[in-house]
Amino acid sequence: MSKKILVAYFSASGTTKKAASLLAKAANADLFEIEPKTPYTSADLNWMDKKSRSTLEMKDPASRPEIASRVANLGDYDAVFIGFPVWWYTAPTIIKTFLESYDFSGKEIVLFATSGGSGLGATVDALRPCAPHAVFKGGKLINGATESSLKAWVESLNL
Repeated sequence: MSKKILVAYFSASGTTKKAASLLAKAANADLFEIEPKTPYTSADLNWMDKKSRSTLEMKDPASRPEIASRVANLGDYDAVFIGFPVWWYTAPTIIKTFLESYDFSGKEIVLFATSGGSGLGATVDALRPCAPHAVFKGGKLINGATESSLKAWVESLNL
């Protein structure tokens, strides 16, 4: 792998953060946390509350939560792994904000996620319009992955 790789991730509870850190090590990549400008509280994340912040964001296709900081040098990267917890069978809307905040033209994007019970479903197709000039290379749930299994996955992508 001679390409410069970034692992960017959003983590609400810390699970995706742990997975992203392991992936960055396996891929010899830099790491960037996608943090919301207004942090989520536990009440915000209560998916059983129809009026919680996360529920309202996920119900609104136009929702784009603000991000606290930017990747200063995204242009330096050839490939970007983007990770998130699966919310309502897809990526949280903050991932759309992240994708729409940069020019990913010609970059390879690989999605990864953690989930308590659902897969990625049509997430790649839902996110592709947010970075129309990028090359999406699929996605993978990495619950319980080991550094060696992640290294094998990264190598299989031919980045």
